[in-house]
Amino acid sequence: MSNKILGMGNALVDILTILESDELLHQLELPKGSMQLIDRDTMNRISGHTEEYNKNMVAGGSASNTLNAVARLGLPAGFVGKIGPDEVGEFYQADARANGINPMLFASENESGRCLVMISNDGERTLCTYLGASAELEAKDIVPSLFEGYRIFHIEGYLVQNYDLIRTAIHTAKAAGLTVSLDLASFNVVEANIDFLKEIIPGNVDIVFANEEEAKALTGKEPEEALQELGAMCPVAVVKIGKAGSLIKHGSDVIRVQGFEANCVDTTGAGDIYAAGFLYGFAKDLPLEMSGLIGSYLAARVVEEIGPKIQHERWSDIHKWIEQLLNVE
Repeated sequence: MSNKILGMGNALVDILTILESDELLHQLELPKGSMQLIDRDTMNRISGHTEEYNKNMVAGGSASNTLNAVARLGLPAGFVGKIGPDEVGEFYQADARANGINPMLFASENESGRCLVMISNDGERTLCTYLGASAELEAKDIVPSLFEGYRIFHIEGYLVQNYDLIRTAIHTAKAAGLTVSLDLASFNVVEANIDFLKEIIPGNVDIVFANEEEAKALTGKEPEEALQELGAMCPVAVVKIGKAGSLIKHGSDVIRVQGFEANCVDTTGAGDIYAAGFLYGFAKDLPLEMSGLIGSYLAARVVEEIGPKIQHERWSDIHKWIEQLLNVE
């Protein structure tokens, strides 16, 4: 059976800015830890306020971050998205290829999307996303051939505002026999699309990922009770509880997965990289607890760095850790 993983999401380039304090967030009226969709004028205004800060540019987007780590773990990975005819789009496509991802990128005449990531002193990140070309991915772009040879289809929750796209993609993936995975992505995205999520998850989504805030936004409940409700919606439910680890529900079984110590400097991508570790284990038919452990370990490693990716030189140690885990089991 194939263990290839396909992702679909917003093809974005992250522009990372480390804040001196949260004063700028208050000034711009941005809720700390949230994701805000912004227009081009707002992007330019925020960029103007951060001109004097140090910045770093990396290919990002939730599903893209997940697939990057999947490829680093050694599984074949593909990504579906849309980019524009500009340097940002070229950078995104080149980065995907350099990291072992097959980029299935549709072309737009508009400029590529980007995400302004403002990182607070405690590592929390606040996202302001200008979707640009990435928002133009449409239901008509989704054809059965995209899914050929893949086993798992992973969708980032930031796409759920496009109901026709999500319905078409999920139904096409299911018809092709793929396992469908959905990351809820952000509490405010969940709040804005709660009715659609409660419609589309049952009977269509096989694995759902949520952090505490996202789980509460969907269910109105704290992690353990939220897990029960999510677990009633789909076969495998995962609620991430930060440094305490995660909770996994499969049928009547509830699995508690430990967290790992980390020197946290930036939480950007922690949930995305957790999903990568979990899906890697799932694709390799490992027990769910082991999949969760790999996810937790990777999440602890990525928060030790600025940005949503684990640096190349650290992956050999990660592979050694996974080998040890498998041998112990």
